Amino acid sequence: MRVYIPTTLAGLAEAYKAGELGPAPLDAFAVTPSLREWYLSDDIEELEYAALTRAAQASLRLIAVHPDAPRRRVVIAVDVTDAEVRYDPDRSLDPAALGEVRLARAVSMGKAAAVHLDAADAQDDVSAAADALGAADTGDDDAQFTVDGAEDHELLWYATQEIPNLIG
Repeated sequence: MRVYIPTTLAGLAEAYKAGELGPAPLDAFAVTPSLREWYLSDDIEELEYAALTRAAQASLRLIAVHPDAPRRRVVIAVDVTDAEVRYDPDRSLDPAALGEVRLARAVSMGKAAAVHLDAADAQDDVSAAADALGAADTGDDDAQFTVDGAEDHELLWYATQEIPNLIG
């Protein structure tokens, strides 16, 4: 199963140095039954993109609580067995929980399939979105517009061999 783990550039660097993503448990996103039902699609690429987008939103939240983190969203795609993934069907109808899964153990970086990362030109919009998250969460439409602006930037795809260049 392909699972998308949100992180930051600092988190990516730590995982690379440690050889694993952790500590457990790890919150992540995947194509869950509720995500399939919500998006009404059988196209696995479309569904995986939806899970990746949810992980990018979670990465933005991590950036918001770490003000010293570089303002670029990071998602690590990993391939794990279905048995390693926990899914809460009781939250399946909650739109805020679409695609949420949990990994009970740290994940070896050897299971990483790719890294998805904002381009450098997204930093200003991602920074503004991170700063506006609190107000957006309380219903401020202008702040939500700013948060949504970060999603106008597509995350770029990088092979795992490129991680050393990404973390500098």
